[in-house]
Amino acid sequence: MYRFLLHVTYAYGLPICKPLEEEIKKRGYEVKWFSEMEQSSCLLRDSGDLLLTPQDVIDYEPHVVLSATNIVPDFFPGIKVQIFHGFSINKRSAEKGHFRVRGFFDLYCTQGPSTTIPFQKIAKDLGYFEAVETGWSKVDPLFPVEPTHNARPRILVSSTFTPKLSLAHSDEFIAELKRLMELNHYDWMITMHPLMDKDRADKFRALENVNVKFKDTTDLIPLFKQADLMIADTTSAIAEFLLQEKPVVTFNNNKPDKHLLDIKAPEHLEKAITTALTLPEDLMNSIKEFIAETHPYKDGHSSERVVDACINFLRMDKKSLKRKPLNLLRKLQIRKKYKFFTLRSFNKPITVQ
Repeated sequence: MYRFLLHVTYAYGLPICKPLEEEIKKRGYEVKWFSEMEQSSCLLRDSGDLLLTPQDVIDYEPHVVLSATNIVPDFFPGIKVQIFHGFSINKRSAEKGHFRVRGFFDLYCTQGPSTTIPFQKIAKDLGYFEAVETGWSKVDPLFPVEPTHNARPRILVSSTFTPKLSLAHSDEFIAELKRLMELNHYDWMITMHPLMDKDRADKFRALENVNVKFKDTTDLIPLFKQADLMIADTTSAIAEFLLQEKPVVTFNNNKPDKHLLDIKAPEHLEKAITTALTLPEDLMNSIKEFIAETHPYKDGHSSERVVDACINFLRMDKKSLKRKPLNLLRKLQIRKKYKFFTLRSFNKPITVQ
């Protein structure tokens, strides 16, 4: 009887962990949640599986902590497993982005070759963790991908919250969206990152009309399934949407590649939409290449592979793994954050048969 803990910070971590919760319960194992933020805690309280304090976690003694955050408390029992809160989309530099290793995790469950190869190299260099390719639990409900049957094209607009990367912070882009939304050519859905500035989100709420619906949700997969096209900036949701082999038009993407139709000025949006909806052969081939590197799994069973990887790691001989770095400053910061001061720290992963 293995005990699992699902560790999240913001509400967007919930759809990452829900498929894992379902898989863990299906196998008859025990699973609890721990959230760092009230925003997500309030959505879990009715489940009866929410642990409220670090002491509750210690008393629960999980064998596996599945974390959709960048840092996990070192004093939590069990192996610490990084399951990621998004895809690697070059949103930040290598030093601050997806491949930044902070010294807290024993196992990384990677999403595809583009993350597996770098993390396995880092694991070999550092020697204190393993990296196993499993696919990403969040996108399990995306599969199987089914064609849309919309009477007219349906477009999803999504944005990151980082001001310098966000289309939501461009009044000119919003004005062009408003013009297009009033033409009655398409149906539109809008969703904003939960950390978006309220005044920016309100500008998008004001765009609602007979053709436009604002969707206040962190569960984007039902919206992905309904849409024929996405308009975005540098949000990690782009990669999730592309897995369906549907096109994305981006505005000022910081590192656009051939799998995106990127524009640099709002007045180019209308033409880009028209082009994308024709599904150009070169664009679609580039999307397929992107999928093969990013997340080649289309079976909807990544959560199974994650749980299998955790159990295999629990059981394996870990004598060859080094101790994790001391990380004294970060450990002190964690203890201050939780107001939970303890000398207890797990610097080597446990083994359970």
